[in-house]
Amino acid sequence: MKNLERDSIDFGKSKIGPLFRSIFFPTLLSMVFTSLLTVVDGIFVGQGVGSDALAAVNIVAPLFLVTTGIALMFGVGVSVVASIHLSQGNNKAADINVTQALVVAPMLMAILSVILYFGRIPFLRLMGCSDVLMPLALQYLIPLLPGCVFILIETIGTFVIRLDGSPRFASAVGIVPGILNIFLDWLFVFPMKMGIAGSSVATTVCCAIASAMVAWYMLRRSQSVRLYQLKLSRTSLYLTVRNIGYMSRSGFSSMLGELAMSMIMLTGNYVFIRWMGEDGVAAFSVACYLYPIVFMVNNSVAQSAQPIISFNYGAGKGDRVREAFRLSLRTAAICGLLATAVLTLGATPLISLFLQAGTKPYEIATAGLPLFAVSSVFFALNIAIIGYYQSIELNGRATLYMLLRGLVFIVPAFILMPQLIFPQGMWLAVPVSECLTLGVILLTKKKIC
Repeated sequence: MKNLERDSIDFGKSKIGPLFRSIFFPTLLSMVFTSLLTVVDGIFVGQGVGSDALAAVNIVAPLFLVTTGIALMFGVGVSVVASIHLSQGNNKAADINVTQALVVAPMLMAILSVILYFGRIPFLRLMGCSDVLMPLALQYLIPLLPGCVFILIETIGTFVIRLDGSPRFASAVGIVPGILNIFLDWLFVFPMKMGIAGSSVATTVCCAIASAMVAWYMLRRSQSVRLYQLKLSRTSLYLTVRNIGYMSRSGFSSMLGELAMSMIMLTGNYVFIRWMGEDGVAAFSVACYLYPIVFMVNNSVAQSAQPIISFNYGAGKGDRVREAFRLSLRTAAICGLLATAVLTLGATPLISLFLQAGTKPYEIATAGLPLFAVSSVFFALNIAIIGYYQSIELNGRATLYMLLRGLVFIVPAFILMPQLIFPQGMWLAVPVSECLTLGVILLTKKKIC
């Protein structure tokens, strides 16, 4: 544990290549294990409970993505703001921003979780849940609600810990719960026969453990960025609201990235259940389980470049900003190509993890996943470029591009593509949306600072 506490990192002077890699590889490892919280749920639910349970999890999954999106909004926002404060020597302001994010965001999520508990039936109806899937969806949703609060603490904490110069400990915050989640999913679903609820309980427990690791680090081991005792005066509350608003604007496009995945799931669930029924939703859920891994891998590129770009942007070092961005773009392209290759060439064994061979959902997924995989390359480049604009506080541009890929293009694509080419059009809706977004970005690109 001691070796994880602190790494030798200087955002303003270290060579960009080694600096980026020292953050990227721990971040990548952490992101992959974090995504296992969702993927492992799907594997154990699909194999241990059945395809209807897998479809029910996919109905609830948008809530998980919305929660992660809110967490990313605050995590990216506080990281950008605090990075700039640190580059200008204003450590107190950075400490205040970090504390406000770690306190206010979980409080807001707790309120939202209570509202969702009392409105759980209308919420699931809104998510497209059928009468057949409703009992299973309820079993999965209720134990997950407390975990949503812990997800915010975990995600924001990892951003802060990386900024504090400890990317390896930040990685451990994702890896340790990820490994534990595999064991608990098996234990609760199979030996204890808790069914779909067991998978949800396992996720909540692991997120709570990750939050405890963040709290331990911030209270005992933080160096450059520390918790600051907030005041309850009228002026302090006003400043908290102002700072939270600023952080939210800085990280808003990151939340839209998760909401885009939520919109993909929500719209896709409606389209697949309309054209193919519950079997179609179960098949589509496999892509929805695998897509967050692609998102996490490419998001790790953007998150690794962000503190480097933001710090040097605040310090006025444009050459280092340009070098970091170009490195992140090259890395994103490589990750996107690898993701496409893995999802295309490994489609059959990957689908077998979730669904029984020979079933109707299995056949639908086998035909569709290679088509869906084409989106990975375009998605990787989009996320890297949007992350750059966030890092230099061009929030309006970053938000616009996220809206294009998450709403403006994806909804019409899901509606129109199946009518043009069925059933392939349903699987090609996401690649078309990502490709159109990249085209708009390239046509309207702004010169690198």
